[in-house]
Amino acid sequence: MSVDLIWLLLLALAVFACILSGVPVLLAIAGAPTLIAIAAAVLGHFDLVFFQAVPQRVYGVMTNPLLIAVPLFVLMGLVLEKSRQAEKMLKSLTAALGGNQSALALSVILVSALIAASTGIIGATIVMLGTITLPALLSAGVNKHMSSGLICASGTLGQIIPPSIILILLGDQVSNAYFEAQQEAGNFAPDPVTVGDLFAGALFPGLLLVALYAAYVVLRLRRTASRDLSQQPVKKASALKLTGNIAPTLGLIVAVLGSILIGVATPTEAAGVGVAGAMLIAAASRGGRSAWAASVCAVLAVLLLILRQSGLFGLEFSDGRIAWSGTSLVSILLSVTVFALLVVSASSLLRGDVLLPALRETVAITGMIFGIVIAASILSLVFRGFNGDEHVAELLHGLPGGPYGMLLLTMLVIFLLGFILEFVEIIFIVVPIVGPIILQSDISPVWFAVLIALNLQTSFLTPPFGFALFYYRSVAPADIRTWDIYVSVVPFVAIQLLALAVVAAFPALATWLPAVLF
Repeated sequence: MSVDLIWLLLLALAVFACILSGVPVLLAIAGAPTLIAIAAAVLGHFDLVFFQAVPQRVYGVMTNPLLIAVPLFVLMGLVLEKSRQAEKMLKSLTAALGGNQSALALSVILVSALIAASTGIIGATIVMLGTITLPALLSAGVNKHMSSGLICASGTLGQIIPPSIILILLGDQVSNAYFEAQQEAGNFAPDPVTVGDLFAGALFPGLLLVALYAAYVVLRLRRTASRDLSQQPVKKASALKLTGNIAPTLGLIVAVLGSILIGVATPTEAAGVGVAGAMLIAAASRGGRSAWAASVCAVLAVLLLILRQSGLFGLEFSDGRIAWSGTSLVSILLSVTVFALLVVSASSLLRGDVLLPALRETVAITGMIFGIVIAASILSLVFRGFNGDEHVAELLHGLPGGPYGMLLLTMLVIFLLGFILEFVEIIFIVVPIVGPIILQSDISPVWFAVLIALNLQTSFLTPPFGFALFYYRSVAPADIRTWDIYVSVVPFVAIQLLALAVVAAFPALATWLPAVLF
């Protein structure tokens, strides 16, 4: 065994030992490699000049315009969660579909899919589902294992259904890996891989996962002794109330995801629209003048979009200056009015203790994500300093099956890492290492990214460190033991792996829509 391999083995052991010991992840990923590198440098086996690239990498991360979408999407989800919009939607749809076990369970999956496309905040979604739907599921006769697994699995749909933080982070890393791979292969002008490509590519696989969950629930509950809920007092939601609770969220999904998929806006621009839309929905739910201001603002915004697309709205210029024509004056007046109404809506959320808590949590979550990104960059530098990329390339090229053998091993490694690492760590550790090697072949980068995203779904459900399990444990009653929760998610992890296998067998599920749209 070469000296480099010995140090790489020590590096892996040090990182995992620090993570398992309870040391903060950021310190484990950055600190352990730094200490190993210093020790190796003392013995003459590492060149500390690699650390000169750290400031440049940090600057590159913090100035990456794509990553601006991360805090914006997080804020959008938190504003909706703090305003209890998702909770209202869940209650009204559950009441509308209630009547038997299958309808109740399917309503959980359907609402979770809608929440996933609008918020994607796992912790808030699972806590809400556990608080509201768990008692209803148990009282309907759905056993504790089925109820627990359904809530945990449904609550994680926001990580595969776009817009998703996982897809944004993967978009950045896969794009870099693909560009590096194509340069190695001699293609110096490859087509860029965008987050829009990944959003479009993940749409059908995400819906496939929802359909598989629904099919499993229906088949499983048919075999149980169904308890008729029609004999119990079920509060039915009126069609008007149901529409009123769901329509704003659907409108937000169409505005954000639709603008990306049809090419009107970049993910960062769409995220900004999403934050504004979330604030309007939250303000409207408060009633009174806030609801009036938010409603007028939303109507004017849609009107401006229609006028802009038809060419009847916009500033007119002459000799590089604004031409103060009637069109320009009307455009400025309407834009200022929309902005003022948005400020009024935001002010009501500020007074209602919605906006500040959402901003605080956004800063905390974003800081954690960017901290791990920077720490993973340090780990990557040390890994390359020990020629780890060359050793991995040699290992992968020696596998049977060529590129697909490499892909299979990568999926296996990601699945196993999901038991002990978070998705952010896995993305920024694994993709930069294996991506440039695998993507030198004819494997589609979009397909590759979607497979990773589906695989990372399992990391939220696999013990001992699955986030969904921790969140659900915090709201589950004492008679549902931790072991029961672990057992409950096994069928849903199997379903996630089945969805992964289906998309692996039929790449068009991930590549067809991006090819059509872009």
